Amino acid sequence: MTDVTSDAAATRLRRSPLHERHIAAGAKFAPFGGWEMPLEYAGGGVLKEHTAVRTAVGVFDVSHLGKARVSGPGAADFVNACLSNDLGRIGPGRAQYTLCCDDATGGVVDDIIAYLYADDHVFLIPNAANTAEVVRRLRAAAPPQVSVTDEHEAYAVLAVQGPRSAELLAALDLPIEHGYMSFSAASLAGMELTVCRTGYTGELGYELVVPAEHAVAVWDALFAAGAAFELRACGLAARDTLRTEMGYPLHGQDLSLDISPVQARSGWAVGWDKPAFWGRGALLAEKAAGPRRTLRGLVAVDRAIPRPGMTLHVGDTQVGEVTSGTFSPTRKQGIALALLNTDANLADGDEVEIDIRGRRAPLKLTKPPFVTPSVK
Repeated sequence: MTDVTSDAAATRLRRSPLHERHIAAGAKFAPFGGWEMPLEYAGGGVLKEHTAVRTAVGVFDVSHLGKARVSGPGAADFVNACLSNDLGRIGPGRAQYTLCCDDATGGVVDDIIAYLYADDHVFLIPNAANTAEVVRRLRAAAPPQVSVTDEHEAYAVLAVQGPRSAELLAALDLPIEHGYMSFSAASLAGMELTVCRTGYTGELGYELVVPAEHAVAVWDALFAAGAAFELRACGLAARDTLRTEMGYPLHGQDLSLDISPVQARSGWAVGWDKPAFWGRGALLAEKAAGPRRTLRGLVAVDRAIPRPGMTLHVGDTQVGEVTSGTFSPTRKQGIALALLNTDANLADGDEVEIDIRGRRAPLKLTKPPFVTPSVK
């Protein structure tokens, strides 16, 4: 990730409705999925932002995430016949993590949060770079009575995360009592928004889906109330260290068209008993045969910091590759997610060696998450 410094580069990227607020806060920007978004802020950087979420409360602008609406008679059934997880497991007012898989190969086009409003209304939040493709695939498959609308720039999304997030929202008279993976309509100073009990950090947290024209007012309200709760603006670099500590996958690294849910150990997000979803045949076959590689967790034994693309070895044999790797501010050691060959027969507690520019360093297999989750 690099700074976006030239006007020419910036014109090719979408910007959040909060862009000017980020400039005022001293943000360092980077491109994410076609958007120019804050990587970190002046006055602390990644470590302080990460710590704020683990100990108090932080807010992320994640307006680059996609938004799509599927509506019309049978909309929920249609989505359920396309995406991997089983919407029948939840009811209106609940959210579900799910996958859009390629029908032929079972590879992951994107991972998505689906918000079930009613049998005829599902709201989807995919990743920024994949929104257009997810919408294209759904539109191509939709029956005439179901519409699929790309609302990518119509809404901002603010992720309020950390052990004091509920206190902050309560101070603004926003709802906080709904359960994990559920959502509630609300208003703030007459502005309608949706409060979702979801997140990507492993902490108690909420995501506010706000009409784009109200994003600045909601951001300002959060910070006006937030000083009492040690609120800190957080960039996407801290979001990455936080999600890696939880072992949460990132599409394009730990999930992709080449990395299936079976390989990524995301089978819990697949409704295996459903009669239909994209990729069902390929995934059932892979599950029955056993994947050739699986996503595993690793922690550094010494001071090594794993990075994506680094190879892993047992003796002279390469046994895998790091997909996500970073320094864990909480554990104060290197951690990683990696695809390891199943025929290497490695178990948790075993050691492998990582190649860091020709130098070998030991890593130990450990089941994620790398920190204790506090999402509930």
